[in-house]
Amino acid sequence: MFSPRPGQNEVIAYQGGLMGVMAVPGSGKTHTLSCLAARLVAHADLEEGQEILVVTLINSAVDNFSSRIAWFLKESGLLPGIGYRVRTLHGLANDIIREHPDLAGLDNHFSILDERASLDIMASTVNHWKRTHPEFIESYTDDSQEVQKVDYYWSDLLGSFAQAFIKQCKDLQLTPPELQLLMDQNSCSSDLLACGYDIYKDYQQAIGYRGAVDFEDLIRLAYKVLRNNPDYLARLQWRWPYILEDEAQDSSRVQEDLLRLLCGNDGNW
Repeated sequence: MFSPRPGQNEVIAYQGGLMGVMAVPGSGKTHTLSCLAARLVAHADLEEGQEILVVTLINSAVDNFSSRIAWFLKESGLLPGIGYRVRTLHGLANDIIREHPDLAGLDNHFSILDERASLDIMASTVNHWKRTHPEFIESYTDDSQEVQKVDYYWSDLLGSFAQAFIKQCKDLQLTPPELQLLMDQNSCSSDLLACGYDIYKDYQQAIGYRGAVDFEDLIRLAYKVLRNNPDYLARLQWRWPYILEDEAQDSSRVQEDLLRLLCGNDGNW
């Protein structure tokens, strides 16, 4: 039997609107949020087809929330599995795009790269760029350093740089052509910026040839689909009148923008 503490009771008593909760590790936030989700399913007067949407970061947390919400609903004499949906942010974005892949500019049978495949393509793209731009390495390298050590160092360094650069561009919802336009408009002439742009462009072409997207693309494209299609957005806002977000402090800018769209101006988040 769950006996919430006073601070947890405040969360469970949530009725609607916007609310943020600060909680330290071990404070029981998963159990408390699960209890809130079950209470909303039972008492929020949902219409047929509406759900409480619970969004978290990792797949293991999805299973954790799902089992706890089901337990609370059974305790209340309700059927588990009805009236709520628990998804990772990337899983949610995938659901949104799968309903209308054409609106994201994707084929119906597009695939999603896992992290290993994405890193392999990234490494191949970085190594190709490094081989074709020896002058870049030379300009930052001391002639006294051993060639073998320098080559290994630069492969690792450029790989980390490219990952961070591409992730930031996608978080800002900048495609390679849009980034190129901004560079031209602002007369940017940085060798590091040029390096990041070249690798980003080649990486996107490589995954595009495979008919695939990576995890960052999922969020960016889901946001694009909703922003450009108000009717579809309105249907999803009706479907999920309450959004409960776990680990909000780890959300990126575009992830937050996506949930803000789904919440709407007068929504419950």
